[in-house]
Amino acid sequence: MGLVLTALPSLTEANPRIVVEVNSGRVIEHEDAFRKWYPASLAKLMTAYTTFRAVRSGQISLESIVTMSKKAADQPASKMYFKPGAQLTLDSALKLLLVKSANDIAVAIAETVGGSLDNFVSQMNSNAAQLGMSSSHFVNPNGLPGAGQYTTARDLAVLAVAIRREFPEYAGYFSLEGVNTGKRTYPNYNLLIGRFDGADGMKTGFICASGFNQVSSATRNGRTVVSVVLGADSLGARADVSADLLQKALTTRSGAGVTLETLAPYGDGRDQVTDISSDICSQTARKERSEGRDEEGRMKLFSPYIREMDRPPRAVFAGLLPGGEVSAQPASASNTVANVPIPIPRPNF
Repeated sequence: MGLVLTALPSLTEANPRIVVEVNSGRVIEHEDAFRKWYPASLAKLMTAYTTFRAVRSGQISLESIVTMSKKAADQPASKMYFKPGAQLTLDSALKLLLVKSANDIAVAIAETVGGSLDNFVSQMNSNAAQLGMSSSHFVNPNGLPGAGQYTTARDLAVLAVAIRREFPEYAGYFSLEGVNTGKRTYPNYNLLIGRFDGADGMKTGFICASGFNQVSSATRNGRTVVSVVLGADSLGARADVSADLLQKALTTRSGAGVTLETLAPYGDGRDQVTDISSDICSQTARKERSEGRDEEGRMKLFSPYIREMDRPPRAVFAGLLPGGEVSAQPASASNTVANVPIPIPRPNF
């Protein structure tokens, strides 16, 4: 089949985005970086950060047991469907949190680390304040819709930089291509992992009100950059824009300029949280997204910097402890691969 030539999607659409050099904190490009936005599953980055701090303090270890409570098991999808009483290590739970984006696992981690869900959420907000995330507030550890939950592209960049600087030993959690529970393999929702040169993180998220969000990171020649893209209209679009931002940052010479700390608040949308549900989850929008797939259901990507993965994702184990409760997944789902579309890049010449 011949190549399909297409134009890159416009990067001038008014959606929040920012790209930053990790070591210096230099902001290379930004737009609407202070507009309040629903984080969706990007909130799980703060869940991970809060957990890493607890591990470093000795409060808990990666070998500690995470037990699924009824409250955790009752969370809406995306989830693992583990039954109450199921047990796994914190290490496995973090892998499922960051690759599968499991909402039930997020609550189970929060209850284990914080002693209670409310206490953990309080720790998330305390950490956000300490980091200087002045326009962020969390009401749960998984990013499900909730009154009072919001963030900005700038604040998420602050968080992403903090994770990379403070916890380099845990960077591998964000670059996993997939996880295997022993019964099923789940590819990473981040379509840059294994497809963009140097991609090594970090997290994706979606709810109707926020659109398709993505925090990405990449490292080349010892230089790491992170990007934040909020409000894209599809999985493919958030990957395309993220790839272009990362490529620009990695090929721009490091130098003086505004940093995350010196970037002054600006723009509209700082008084209330933007809600783009009508643009993202309308019947028209859903139809357009379905047309963004090829005949095999695979997502089309347009960035010239994303290549096709010519092999299955490499998955690491992240499952229940031996003898633990079994998953409530139907038996027919065993030994199958989750239906995350593998993209077909469309080169732009």
